[in-house]
Amino acid sequence: MRPLLAALLLAAPLGAQVPADLQRERDEFARWLTTDPTSPYAALGLHPVGSGMSIGAEPSDIPMPGVARGIITEERGVVALTSAGTRRVLPRERVVPLGGAYRLLVSGAPGRAVVVAFGAVRRPKPPLYYGHESGLRLSATLEPPERRGSFRTLGLDGAETAATEAGFVTLTLPTARTRLRVYRVGAVEDEEAPLLIFFRDSTNARGTYPAGRFVELIPEGGGRYLVDFNRARNPYCAYSTIFPCPAPWPGNAVAAAIPAGERYQAATP
Repeated sequence: MRPLLAALLLAAPLGAQVPADLQRERDEFARWLTTDPTSPYAALGLHPVGSGMSIGAEPSDIPMPGVARGIITEERGVVALTSAGTRRVLPRERVVPLGGAYRLLVSGAPGRAVVVAFGAVRRPKPPLYYGHESGLRLSATLEPPERRGSFRTLGLDGAETAATEAGFVTLTLPTARTRLRVYRVGAVEDEEAPLLIFFRDSTNARGTYPAGRFVELIPEGGGRYLVDFNRARNPYCAYSTIFPCPAPWPGNAVAAAIPAGERYQAATP
């Protein structure tokens, strides 16, 4: 995969060599995106369970040719698929095979479950990147949050998840100074839940995904965090219209270009 990905990367300025650890991350992500059975390119449909939903032969909420029609329901937080008189529990955040290339994945809090159905990977496109920009690797401290308590938001994968406002980082970019809102995305009690920034900048729709991109804060120790925009990623909706896009986070529009990280190529319907 590495030679193929390298051939598809946008040309970087001379001297802008991608560090080995970042290149490995990009290679692994490209391999997952273009081959994995739960890649966005394999998604057939996404639907809330609600009071009940159907999969399989049409008419169904998520048509899956060749799969016996079944009904997915949620009762007291337990999601189950009933098909041909057989009931099968669908554990959350665990891929459930249905035979052949078909798979189901349930996410969401109890009472708000969402099902994503997957089939064969279709027309995958390896991700494209800007050249490495060392000036967009920035170190910052985390400033106190303005908002307290847990709330619901959409994550990178388009699934609704719990989040808390972790605070703010003030960053001095090559052409601007900006203050960005940081969320801890995941259960409140999960200390390993990532610290994320969902941001927009002036490259949106001019080389990067119009809705914005995500970047994760990397702990450096001593209360400081690395914000490496060379690691900025697109949300899943950039690869497939099946996934809903996160709404812009308040205040996270940067009045400058951030030409680093993942670029955008139009998704195939």
